[in-house]
Amino acid sequence: MSLIFDTHSHYDDPRFPDPDALVSSLFSGDVCGIIHASTDPKSAEFGLMMSEKYPRYYTSVGIHPEYASEYSSDSLSRLRDIALGSKKVVAVGEIGLDYHYEGYDRAAQIELFRAQIEMANSLGLPIIVHSRDATGDCVEILRELRPRGVMHCFSGSWETAKEILSLGMYLGFTGALTFKNSKKAQEVVQKMPGDRLLLETDCPYMAPEPFRGKTSDSSMIKYTAAKAAELRGTDPDSILFSARENAERLFAVSVDAQK
Repeated sequence: MSLIFDTHSHYDDPRFPDPDALVSSLFSGDVCGIIHASTDPKSAEFGLMMSEKYPRYYTSVGIHPEYASEYSSDSLSRLRDIALGSKKVVAVGEIGLDYHYEGYDRAAQIELFRAQIEMANSLGLPIIVHSRDATGDCVEILRELRPRGVMHCFSGSWETAKEILSLGMYLGFTGALTFKNSKKAQEVVQKMPGDRLLLETDCPYMAPEPFRGKTSDSSMIKYTAAKAAELRGTDPDSILFSARENAERLFAVSVDAQK
């Protein structure tokens, strides 16, 4: 039985010259589900196109915080229309805050983040959250607006994890969990409830050991699952199965029904 459900991918990245061939091969292997994490309206259209081709490929709609200065109400209306027009849209994302690089517009990012959470809540969809060097503001907004969703590529402390979990949200882990310097994330995986854990790639980024620095794809989640199993004292298939069930619950999908 295919168990790998990748809840965060970017197969529209130029590092994937033939995404159709790759995705087709993944579904012929151990991958049972893939969610495309949109970063702008063009990316959302790619996700919709792929979701129409592959029954177990799903998409989100959203604008990444790095594009906050470019967003307009027309952009959000376009994303809303895409979401309303397809049952394969299962989330609003990748949305959030990113204060890592110089020159970011904090006010614009917060405005966009709030607007997209409100859109998700009105559509009854969970969100996929990107948070980088912005934990305080991000958690404050989540606490106020109370969306359902997942904190993508979680690498924060157990204290932060407890705050996110207390809001009813999930935590997503990439191949970075296998890195030696990922002590915080590893502690969280050890301590958190298993029914809130999601596995993702963020491909083509965050390839796990022993592929660190290379282009990742959904099949590599098995290495992240092996690390999570080691940390939690169980076996990789149990982690994969649980993470798949969690993904189906959060995003309201059933991959078996799509075969």
